Amino acid sequence: MHALLIIFVVALAQLSIAQLTSSLGPVVNLGYAAFAGNTTSPSGIFNSNVTFFGGLPYAQPPLGDLRWRAPQMLDENAVANTITDARNWGPPCIQGPAVVGVGSEDCLTLNVWKPTNASENDKLPVAVYIHGGGFYFGTPQGFPLYDWVAQHPTGLIGASITYRLGILGFFAGPTVDGVEAIDLNVGLLDQRAGIEWIKRHVVKFGGDPDDITIYGESAGGASMVMQITAYGGTKPVPFKRVVTESVGFGPTLTDSQIEETTTSAATFVGCPTAGTEMFACMRNASLGAIVGAINSIPNGRFSPVVEGPGGFMPDLPSRLIHSGNFSTVESLIAGHCTGDGKTFAGGSPDQFVTDEDVKDIVFSRWPGVSNETRDTGLAMYPAPKTTDPQITSEWDRAWMMAGQIIFTCMDWFLAEAMLNRSVESVFSYAWNVPDTVLFNAHPYLGAMHTSDLYFLFDGTNTFANAGNSFTAFNASELAVSKEAIAYWTSFAQSGDPSTSKLSTSPVWDLFAPAQNSTRNINSTRQRMLVNRGNNTVTASHMQFVSSAERERCQFWMSEAVTNQTRI
Repeated sequence: MHALLIIFVVALAQLSIAQLTSSLGPVVNLGYAAFAGNTTSPSGIFNSNVTFFGGLPYAQPPLGDLRWRAPQMLDENAVANTITDARNWGPPCIQGPAVVGVGSEDCLTLNVWKPTNASENDKLPVAVYIHGGGFYFGTPQGFPLYDWVAQHPTGLIGASITYRLGILGFFAGPTVDGVEAIDLNVGLLDQRAGIEWIKRHVVKFGGDPDDITIYGESAGGASMVMQITAYGGTKPVPFKRVVTESVGFGPTLTDSQIEETTTSAATFVGCPTAGTEMFACMRNASLGAIVGAINSIPNGRFSPVVEGPGGFMPDLPSRLIHSGNFSTVESLIAGHCTGDGKTFAGGSPDQFVTDEDVKDIVFSRWPGVSNETRDTGLAMYPAPKTTDPQITSEWDRAWMMAGQIIFTCMDWFLAEAMLNRSVESVFSYAWNVPDTVLFNAHPYLGAMHTSDLYFLFDGTNTFANAGNSFTAFNASELAVSKEAIAYWTSFAQSGDPSTSKLSTSPVWDLFAPAQNSTRNINSTRQRMLVNRGNNTVTASHMQFVSSAERERCQFWMSEAVTNQTRI
């Protein structure tokens, strides 16, 4: 009788919370928690047929003993008896440059957008966005998914995840091996925990837990690669499809670099510089001391590290792909901005006059690359105004090389790897429409890094410490935005970006055309070139990937070279 009474009380409590409503907004009951969402967006500029739920905790606060620990599950066996206000964003994670009082260490939350009329068991596809920012800054607030959900014709659930950054997300040290002092790469573990939370609970928002597509740009794009290669492909992934945009990371720090960075941080805080004592001291340090340590070390020095066998990142992602130790997905889009390399060439056009300028400046980002590799690589980009009409100056050689070392060729590399796994639905793109705000400031950068985000997220320009701004589109920009969002969300719907494309948009064909049945690496490859047009239609079209570009990518993505670039 006692057991029956408990069952009855639990059932009664669940029924009670399910029937509750809130004057705050629509309520979604997850059983252990209930949240009131917002049909009037935080900025007030988006379509009201979308309901937003913000700041939903997906793990326990990573505070105290949980600092630098893998995210711990909430008590999801509890029974909700209150409704939590979820009408706005959760706090951004502490990032660099850090400011006390801006952002929070208690930041493991996510956001969900749903059609207002969507209900449980509608089984809508789910699009999950993971922001970039070099693994040391950024927040979902700069990447709202209202338009993705509002524009999609058959219904879509959107979600985004806040994850630990910089020293709080990627603290490490060579003395960790065999010591259970901290967990490594907790920022990546946060991402995975957030996706798994979505998989467990998205049905309550109207989503299909077996139809999740994950998206990421720059460090978010690198995160996509790292989620695919997680655990060397030995564990099932909680997603079905992946979109990588301008994959940006590396070089991954060596053990000696990790030791130097960790020692610098511990010294600043006043902690021992080795062993479990260091980690215990750092775990007990005040947030103010951690903020000071963040600002004492160059941005980007705390980022994903190789953990070794059994870890989330057991080896360099490139090595895991080369060895076939990665997870197969059903569909893939992999692309980049045409000006990614201009953003990361390391200088402005006037600084590149000689071959030595190109090698010295471009490879300052890749110090582990040998002189022989630099010479061989540069030789693959003809001298200006000789055999390649695209190369008219040393600047052209520099930015093309800087872009292809990682951004262009990593998306090619991952696409080829999926083709070799007999994944048919592989697509690629090159984004050739500049971010208007950034272009007006630096026209020579063209369609620079993050240009696609400007159009996918309402004219966003994002900065550290959650400083986000949005610029209204003119008619031709709006045409690009609507076309891109239709492609991106169509992919979440079916694994084909053309399923729900705009009627005015061209068909986005496969990376490896179907007639190339052999799928060998020298067969035809093609991608969508996203181009601005007039006020009603874009100039986007399919383009073939040149043999010269494929040859360069084979070189940059060869195991011998990626071992030097450590990507």
